[in-house]
Amino acid sequence: MSKKAVKKQDEFEHVEHALTASEAFIEKYQKQILYGLGIVAVLVMAFLAINNFYVKPRSAEAANEMYKSQQYFAKDSFLLALEGDGFESIGFEAISSDYSFTASGNLAMAYAGICHYHLGEYEDAIKYLSGYDADDQYFSITVLGLIGDCYVELGETDKAVRFFSKAAESENEVLAPVYLKKAALLFESTGEKEKALQNYQTIKDKYPLSQEGQDVDKYITHLQ
Repeated sequence: MSKKAVKKQDEFEHVEHALTASEAFIEKYQKQILYGLGIVAVLVMAFLAINNFYVKPRSAEAANEMYKSQQYFAKDSFLLALEGDGFESIGFEAISSDYSFTASGNLAMAYAGICHYHLGEYEDAIKYLSGYDADDQYFSITVLGLIGDCYVELGETDKAVRFFSKAAESENEVLAPVYLKKAALLFESTGEKEKALQNYQTIKDKYPLSQEGQDVDKYITHLQ
């Protein structure tokens, strides 16, 4: 018998042995395997049922509530947007709590924070803004920047700079230079001119076409 034939024979016997071992394992643990498959099937069915009969309807309810509150928000009626009107709208705070697992509930956290900011309630604003969880290329960056604005109002410059810098790390062409400049102005206010100059230079080098980049030279010249 040739070496190739012997090799094929060995491979066949190896596969046959593996199949035999698998059959023996399945036969030995048949009840446990069936029980495990049954649990998986129940879990899948439960997930589908919860998603179809609870999560989706609740998400639709949350979206409807958001629409009502956003109407007040658009009119700068921040207190009504936040707390509701007791009739048609329950308000962003209630939405963020009652529908916390939905996309609308998450968005309501940010809106509630913005309302608190406009009402001068900066600590509450930070609490709600920090609860917003998303990673988009615009709104989430604005939320970070607004947390920085809250800390400015509270006189906590170091924390404000940290959030402005974090927002600038996004490298968003529109927003990054805004927050670089805000951080730079705070650095100037605390006498950290070198750090301020670094931020202004970053605006000049990376975002020369931005609104902040158009007049950044005067800030650089002033510090130099």
